[in-house]
Amino acid sequence: MIVYTVGTFDLLHVGHLALLEYCKTLGDKFIVGVASDEVVASYKRNVPVVPLNQRMEMLKALKCVDDVVSYNDLEYVTNCKDLDIDIFVIGEDWGDKPHNLAVEKFLKENGKKIVQVSYNPQTSSTKIKQNVIAQSHKGKYLVQDVN
Repeated sequence: MIVYTVGTFDLLHVGHLALLEYCKTLGDKFIVGVASDEVVASYKRNVPVVPLNQRMEMLKALKCVDDVVSYNDLEYVTNCKDLDIDIFVIGEDWGDKPHNLAVEKFLKENGKKIVQVSYNPQTSSTKIKQNVIAQSHKGKYLVQDVN
């Protein structure tokens, strides 16, 4: 069974790791689809701070990941077809956007399974970025206060 999930995977963290390790338990081969910066910019306010090729390299280094592919359009059907996946793992924030509905329709029509998972509340790339910004501002103000 081939398992596939997609995401940005910017600033790889423990929540990502938990998701990826879980996905690996669902089948024999686990493939991760990574959104290009252009794709991320189409639905998020900020593009990733880590370039696509580096995000992919980090994921490839994990023992639970068998292969990594990128996607340059906000649609999932093409990779699902090309990779001949059996299980597509999605997050709890999966909605009714056209690209989501299209892949759900394709998967159901072809007898494939969709597994929805909850996010790890411990952390997120957004929280990490916010902490870095807060710390850098705190340090900046401390330096200004000392002088």
